[in-house]
Amino acid sequence: MRILFLTDNFPPEVNAPASRTFEHCRAWVRAGHEVTVVTGFPNFPQGRIYDGYRNRLFQREQIEGINVLRVWTYIAANKGTIRRTLDFLSYMVTGAVAASLVRRPDVVVATSPQLFTACAGALASMVHRRPFVFELRDLWPEEIQELGVLRSRLLLAPLERLEMSLYRRASLIVAVTEGFRERLVERGITATKIEVVRNGVDLSHFKPQPRDAVLLRQLGLEDRFIVGYVGTHGQCQALEHVIEAAARCARDPELKQCHFLFVGDGAEKPSLEAMAIRLGLKNVTFLAPVMKHEVARYWSILNVALIHVRSGPLFRRVIPSKLFECFGMGLPVVLAVEGESAQIVTDAGAGLCIAPCDPDAIATAIRRIAADSRLADSMRVGAAQAAPTFAREACAMRMLTLLEHLAAPRPASELKVVEIAGAMDSDKLVDQVANRTR
Repeated sequence: MRILFLTDNFPPEVNAPASRTFEHCRAWVRAGHEVTVVTGFPNFPQGRIYDGYRNRLFQREQIEGINVLRVWTYIAANKGTIRRTLDFLSYMVTGAVAASLVRRPDVVVATSPQLFTACAGALASMVHRRPFVFELRDLWPEEIQELGVLRSRLLLAPLERLEMSLYRRASLIVAVTEGFRERLVERGITATKIEVVRNGVDLSHFKPQPRDAVLLRQLGLEDRFIVGYVGTHGQCQALEHVIEAAARCARDPELKQCHFLFVGDGAEKPSLEAMAIRLGLKNVTFLAPVMKHEVARYWSILNVALIHVRSGPLFRRVIPSKLFECFGMGLPVVLAVEGESAQIVTDAGAGLCIAPCDPDAIATAIRRIAADSRLADSMRVGAAQAAPTFAREACAMRMLTLLEHLAAPRPASELKVVEIAGAMDSDKLVDQVANRTR
């Protein structure tokens, strides 16, 4: 089977969409399928092209057997509205063109969070006359409306119409949470066309391991009880409440050894750093994002992993993908996320679930784990035992089964000579353009 996958993010970027897409596609290649990914040049989240790349019109490469076709996009940092929208729209155009020119696939998959990648996938599926699969990672534009990024009905209404048209156009919708599936059914989308394949964890990489002594020494945190947040520092995460919790811990004699470690980047990071300085906090350290193969080192030095999102009906439906990495590492979790995520942690006995945006609750949960080593040990065991349930390989195979079922044989009446000639010509065209831009 030939799978065409459109995504705005892909390794060496390290955010959740990039990791999921790469690990799924790698598993499909290992299962004997041909996978082509159409993506942009790596720049997330800072909006700077990674070393070794240049923002060309087209560039081909291969990563662990995956055919990667990178396309030009307008480069913007992960903050603001206008420039990011231009980034999304530019990928929609160049991604759709590139995806339409590759050898005809058996199925076309496009992933959110934003809708314009799905638009490119839908267009490519129409050109190739093959089924379109919408992988739903976020309820967009509902999310940007709840965050207050966009409130104008004049702008939201057409986005919502576009969203619904994409859901209806898709032959299959693969949602990452049950909450997303339920929301779509509430809005009138046929339940039988929606399947849930949750995020997962690569257990060959994220697994229980000793604390990294070298890293602890480099950070000067050898004798600290470390509470860590690893991931995006954006509006959705509302990490100002975690900074407030750090201030409470700093004043608590029982938590004088507690230190908060933030690893990552995002639009809100400068304001969070400024807030920590303003409060005079000495128990907070901010670190830059690290490469994917380095992330496990940072998880390993934590005593507690903290996962936080803002409150609201929409955010009760999310499951932060970092939760499954914590399970793989066997880490106790303080989870400030309501809904489906909290049920997963409770069922696993892997941590304490609290209400979001409550600094007192965060500090209390940390104090409880720090004071009770038996509780912490039981959480580690619960997390590690739950991890195989969310193994990325199993998630990838479940999605592959859905794609195989969907990819019907080509109609016998189709003019095969046109298909073959078109595929040869389109591949030559992409290669010619790529060569000219080197």
